Amino acid sequence: MRQKEAVIEHYAPIFWELMRTPFRHGDLIWGIVPLYFGWLTNELTSDKASYKTAIQTGFSFLWAGAHWSWQYLATRHAGAPRLTLDALFAVNVAVTLVVLTLGAVALFSGFRKRYPRFGSFLGHTRFGNYFMIAIFPVQSGYLAWSWDRVTAIGLFAVPIWVLLHFGLMPLRSK
Repeated sequence: MRQKEAVIEHYAPIFWELMRTPFRHGDLIWGIVPLYFGWLTNELTSDKASYKTAIQTGFSFLWAGAHWSWQYLATRHAGAPRLTLDALFAVNVAVTLVVLTLGAVALFSGFRKRYPRFGSFLGHTRFGNYFMIAIFPVQSGYLAWSWDRVTAIGLFAVPIWVLLHFGLMPLRSK
């Protein structure tokens, strides 16, 4: 039992750092608040994958990817990486490109009311928004990628989902 407590004591501050960081920097507020709003909206709708939720996924992913792209290209805070392809910056660029691609496919699928083959996962928005919010400060360049941060995101994913799923159940439309 002590080992489990030690794991939580180690990863909880890392997780809270991920959640707090965007609210400590004015240029991240306009990017993170719509993601939280989208996440709350998604939690209040049906948990079934639909074309409506695919549109929500697409918007959230495109919003996050556009914000990260804007930060890479237009503004750089003190200490932000230059536009080079060093290892960690290459990870940020790759994640941004994947998010933008998935967002465009999800949005297009939602409007077209047809998923590509094996693409129905694009209609499941809830976990997507959690991950966009969790990686937001890392992708924005205010925190660096680390295995501790990735582990904290993974460890808290299910407890956060359970808390929101059952906590918002009375408010959720049937």
